[in-house]
Amino acid sequence: MRLSVSVAAVLVVLAALRPPRVAVAQKYAAIFNFGDSLVDAGNLVVDGIPDYLATARLPYGMTYFGYPTGRCSDGRLVVDFIAQEVGLPLLPPSKAKNATFHRGANFAITGATSLDTPYFQGRGLGHTVWNSGSLHTQIKWFQDMKASICKSPQECRDLFRRSLFIVGEFGGNDYNSPLFAFRPLEEVHTFVPDVKLIEEGAVELVVPGVLPIGCFPVYLSIFRKQPEMYGRRSGCIRDLNTLSWVHNAALQRKIAELRLKHPGVRIMYADYYTPAIQFVLHAEKYGFLRQTPRACCGAPGVGEYNFNLTSKCGDPGSYACDDPSNHWSWDGIHLTEASYGHIAKGWLYGPFADPPILETRHH
Repeated sequence: MRLSVSVAAVLVVLAALRPPRVAVAQKYAAIFNFGDSLVDAGNLVVDGIPDYLATARLPYGMTYFGYPTGRCSDGRLVVDFIAQEVGLPLLPPSKAKNATFHRGANFAITGATSLDTPYFQGRGLGHTVWNSGSLHTQIKWFQDMKASICKSPQECRDLFRRSLFIVGEFGGNDYNSPLFAFRPLEEVHTFVPDVKLIEEGAVELVVPGVLPIGCFPVYLSIFRKQPEMYGRRSGCIRDLNTLSWVHNAALQRKIAELRLKHPGVRIMYADYYTPAIQFVLHAEKYGFLRQTPRACCGAPGVGEYNFNLTSKCGDPGSYACDDPSNHWSWDGIHLTEASYGHIAKGWLYGPFADPPILETRHH
């Protein structure tokens, strides 16, 4: 199963061979990040804000920045916390004008898929995928940028060898396409073997899995199920979470293969699934309210999820909760800054990464 495992392998063109290195807790010279709206720092809005884009309006950005930045959250994202923890500035969106990228860049863009648009068009799903920069496209953006951040191939090799590459998550939007077209769930599973693995190689590489989509208000509102289809303790939709779990299991198998094939590369699996499930089941442990999965920012709709497709966060009629830090879900689709902070800590130091990014390894 090669599910969006293009991710596991997409892994950035680093012209150099990958010499074995002792991986220790270290600072990185730069971070290069790829992905979708979970980690987009503003690429979708650098050329102007489309009228339809609610995520570019307050209350997005209210917690940390005080204004919307193009991030789909109330504040910082996982990649922001990681950059700050290792002493780097917040990564500028790769399309930003007059920015310097010598300490990293964020190529992620909202709506990104691991597969290119023709894949979906060939399956009659072109109208359901909003693809503004697939994984292949982001890799191309990275290749185009290399000339502006280093003067020679050797200089690039030296920089990239000391850099952290975060590739993902990818896959969530690939699944949204058939799900929101109300195709049978079995058809979604057929995507698993279809995603092409692109093995480019990287020295220090983080590959995140996908979130448990069955716990998110957007899916809980759209897909109404019989009572037995929901988790007894979580209230999440079981078969949608199974889809996410299958994806992540396939991704981890692919990462294991890549580690054997490239022993000089440090490939870290980063877990979004487990912390999100814990936010639901053990909310108080993380400072969250114990409640049915519920968006902090939204409007009443179907069920008690505070999600309404006609009045999403940032749209007229929506509102934000008083304290986003006690909610794990921000807008029913994405997470709050508080959630991303917990996840980032788990990726950096454990237990939500294998191995943790800042784990010290002795050789």
